[in-house]
Amino acid sequence: MNAIPSRKHDYEAAKLAKRLRHQVGQAIADFNLIEDGDRVMVCLSGGKDSYALLDILLKLQAKAPVRFELVAVHLDQKQPGYDPDVLPAYLRARGVPFHVIEQDTYSVVKRVVPEGRTMCSLCSRLRRGSLYAYAAEHGYTKMALGHHRDDIVETLFLNLFHQATLKAMPPKLRSDDGRNVLIRPLAYCAEDDLAAYAKQQAFPIMPCNLCGSQENLQRKAIKAMLAEWERKQPGRIENIFRALGNVAPSHLTDRALFDFAGLGAGVGQAAADAHAWLAGAEPAHETE
Repeated sequence: MNAIPSRKHDYEAAKLAKRLRHQVGQAIADFNLIEDGDRVMVCLSGGKDSYALLDILLKLQAKAPVRFELVAVHLDQKQPGYDPDVLPAYLRARGVPFHVIEQDTYSVVKRVVPEGRTMCSLCSRLRRGSLYAYAAEHGYTKMALGHHRDDIVETLFLNLFHQATLKAMPPKLRSDDGRNVLIRPLAYCAEDDLAAYAKQQAFPIMPCNLCGSQENLQRKAIKAMLAEWERKQPGRIENIFRALGNVAPSHLTDRALFDFAGLGAGVGQAAADAHAWLAGAEPAHETE
């Protein structure tokens, strides 16, 4: 009696795994994320997304048209309650080369951030700095991060609502100091799919609240807003994400992206500057 439900479960699990591999492979191809000879540092936090990222890249590596190296790198931030044996045991069992960076950023954050304030922002900056420095010092050509489609869409709205910019997370980016190339192979993957995959694979998930800090409240509000939109109209998040790759600069208002001033301007006509328009300068009169 249990054979049919079991076969259905196995079928759905296989379909999900195939979909995620296809989406990651498509992102790699579309944005040239991984090239022949790359040394890819997979930033492994211990959360569902980074575990899925490493697992899918390992599966793709076996049949990839190019040769590349994968090394998992984890940052031990010395948070209370952290178990230092979980990740090494998992990675050894998988036969994955890895390195654990030990840096007490927790004490720094606790000292700097006032009691009761969220520590996420400073903690994140310190974590990125440590990982960026390690990647540059050890010659990794790419840093793979576990951000997915939903992270990218949430970041779009965070920047829109709070920074007045149309900016999200690109699938590929050179860091500000120019030393690292960041890639996001999960860019096409939905968070719900990754959560289901992590459960199926029984990854040893490490809690994200070891420090007792709150989740970023602004991101949490955006996530709730998008979830409500998706509930009312399924497919909306995917449409928003697809819009990021279908931009029409001539239908926005960024003068650096499109030459509005030159559009339809008469030959040889000099445009008046803003001061002249605002000041209401008198038009020049011809003299006899």
